[in-house]
Amino acid sequence: MDAGTRQKRVEALEAIKNKAMEMAVKGSDSLDVRDFVKDAKMNLAYELPDYESFEKAKSATLAYKRSKGG
Repeated sequence: MDAGTRQKRVEALEAIKNKAMEMAVKGSDSLDVRDFVKDAKMNLAYELPDYESFEKAKSATLAYKRSKGG
């Protein structure tokens, strides 16, 4: 991931954190806050995918499957 994309991702995660904190301070239900964070992070993953992390996870999964004979 290039530096510009990584910076956008960090800024988006900070915005998600700030919004979640704001929701919590205003007294929102913890499940609502958790759902907001989960949905926002999923949307961020679609908007700014991290291909390097995907490839790393894929390699680890394949190595595990090979070690288990599958």
